[in-house]
Amino acid sequence: MTVRILLLSALMSAAAVSGAAAEEVAKAKGLTVELNALAASQKGCLFTFVAESGLAQNVAKVSFEVVIFNDKGTVERLALLDFRDLPAGKSKVRQFDVPGIKCEAVKNLLINDAPVCDGEGLAKGACMDGIVTRSKAAAGLEG
Repeated sequence: MTVRILLLSALMSAAAVSGAAAEEVAKAKGLTVELNALAASQKGCLFTFVAESGLAQNVAKVSFEVVIFNDKGTVERLALLDFRDLPAGKSKVRQFDVPGIKCEAVKNLLINDAPVCDGEGLAKGACMDGIVTRSKAAAGLEG
């Protein structure tokens, strides 16, 4: 009986390691964008993002078209956010002060498109292909 438990435990551990490795491989293929925080500002709401590039090439310039949904689930605003450069294998923090929006009314954000995605050797659509989104803020983020 003990041998079965040890064997089962070993198989479960191997599956967990394989799952973590697969997640790392998937993550390494594209961009990861995290909505890290929302904070009230004098203008409206300060959005803080952490963006990480898992691409093999540097992204010289990327902008995302972001849809901001309010607490009623309707579109509050469409915004074009310039994330500037994202070096390969690096993380960057970017902040955007969006005027006229109350943070507590922001329910969800959607990365609709990346109209600007420039960099030497980058394939068309590389900034949206395989994009991973997550949120640590009260509002969600989808891609």
